[in-house]
Amino acid sequence: MQGCTIEIKIWKVPVTKDRPFGLKYSLVFIREGKRVIGYDNAEGKGDHKHIGNKELSYIFTNVRKLFEDFYMDLEEAQK
Repeated sequence: MQGCTIEIKIWKVPVTKDRPFGLKYSLVFIREGKRVIGYDNAEGKGDHKHIGNKELSYIFTNVRKLFEDFYMDLEEAQK
């Protein structure tokens, strides 16, 4: 994956309506300067993911599942 970047950030934050698990997260896969895959729970948007130019709903259950789902999408993007 030369020329690619994977960035993973997870913060512990106060529990809110948008972040009921008390976590803020951002996982992104960038190829040639463009986001290919992204998972986040941006303020006001809740849990969602980006695949290419599409924004899709995402159901967060725990960090392990988040990593697994991100990795599965990453594997799919490599095909």
